[in-house]
Amino acid sequence: MTNIVSNPVGLEAAGSIEARKRKLRAMMSAAGMLPVLLVVVVAFHFLSGGRFLTGQNISIVLQQASVNTVLAAGMTFVILTGGIDLSVGSILAAAAMAGLIASNVPELSTLWIFVALGVGIGFGVLNGFLIAKLKLPPFIVTLGSMTAVRGLARLMGNDTTIFNPALPYSFIGNGALPIIPGVFSLPWLAVIALLVIAGSWFVLKRTVFGTHVYSVGGNEAAARLSGIKVPRVYLAVYGISGLFAGLGAVMLSTRLYAANGLQLGQAYELDAIAAVILGGTSFVGGIGSIWGTLIGALIIAVLSNGLVLIGVSDIWQYVIKGLVIIGAVALDRMRQRGSART
Repeated sequence: MTNIVSNPVGLEAAGSIEARKRKLRAMMSAAGMLPVLLVVVVAFHFLSGGRFLTGQNISIVLQQASVNTVLAAGMTFVILTGGIDLSVGSILAAAAMAGLIASNVPELSTLWIFVALGVGIGFGVLNGFLIAKLKLPPFIVTLGSMTAVRGLARLMGNDTTIFNPALPYSFIGNGALPIIPGVFSLPWLAVIALLVIAGSWFVLKRTVFGTHVYSVGGNEAAARLSGIKVPRVYLAVYGISGLFAGLGAVMLSTRLYAANGLQLGQAYELDAIAAVILGGTSFVGGIGSIWGTLIGALIIAVLSNGLVLIGVSDIWQYVIKGLVIIGAVALDRMRQRGSART
């Protein structure tokens, strides 16, 4: 008879190694793409001859990132449920057109922001209704609305640009909050984006609705069996996406004093999706963080700004940003495989 002698020291060492591995994985998951953002920032600072990390340029980067951050926040809600919203750029254009038209009507001029937000919510809820009630695929619904709403945006202004040089509340797009007088000011657009991120975090992490969003994305059938009103969740998340698209319209309109149904918001949905996936939210739903989305939006803004500073042509900028989107999807797949192994 063979005696089996246990080795408690070896087992303890193996357990310690496994614990360190789990801790390392947790730290990497928490950090997300933040190390990538820091590396890209430092690289562009040196490649641009020290012009990147200046107060003025950082303010510009934050301003450039703000609208995409807001759109990406709405997209995060949608993708967390396993859906997609390809129409946010078109909804932004339609909301901006409606808002600018209202701003030129004396009786409605001070209410134009509410008009833009209302149009955004309306189109978002319509998307949600088609998906939740008629059981249509989110990709097909939002692909169709991307085209249809873009056409409506062009019809609103007879395919022309609507201007209002006296646009009420224009300080939103052109003002800034002084942080270090004469050195650095935080644009109001960036303040709005940060408030949206903070509010979205609270909703997703501290409310029952947020729990329902994650549950529907994780397992829709189980969520339905547990009593969650799944259609209401879909209706709400697409309404939120539309609301944030309307807010993006307000932000851009106050920046430009104008709106154009053809050009405004073109391809914004791609940047928003890329920001969400770069931030760690999974395409299959149920996994993700709104703070990760903020990091993803900043990476895209840093890329756009840094490439201009170092003299890369706009043609190559499109190529590089496209590769970033592909890389984001590849990262998502690798994260899924890593989760399956652990």
